[in-house]
Amino acid sequence: MAALQADGRRSNRDLAAALGVSPSTTLERVRSLRQRGVLAGVHYAVDLAQLGRPVQAMITVRLRPQSREVVLGFRNFATQLPETLQVFITTGAEDVLLHVAVPSTEALRDFVLDSLTKRREVAGVRTEVVFDHERKHVIPPADA
Repeated sequence: MAALQADGRRSNRDLAAALGVSPSTTLERVRSLRQRGVLAGVHYAVDLAQLGRPVQAMITVRLRPQSREVVLGFRNFATQLPETLQVFITTGAEDVLLHVAVPSTEALRDFVLDSLTKRREVAGVRTEVVFDHERKHVIPPADA
């Protein structure tokens, strides 16, 4: 799994050679991981600055009233916004955590004011600009 997480484009032959097993064994293992849902797609990492979205922020949102319908409705709304990278439903004082990427701090302000705070169910937001972001690309199983 680590080899595939590091480079999901590796050929089956290269993967087999790196693991020291036959290509047919590798193919069966990868096929099994896909069927069990352990591997779910192959994705490229995107440089947000190259896409014109160099400013990232984490925005916590408090919703009222708190109900499944309100939380899931807001989640579905936020997921559809082009600025949104990730949406997390959380516990604690806030209900939702959004990871967003925008062209500038002015665009971030406009996003918060025009897209988020004017919604009736939004009781409060807190925005924190991300200075640096590193993503761990190889995740071992919990029992490793």
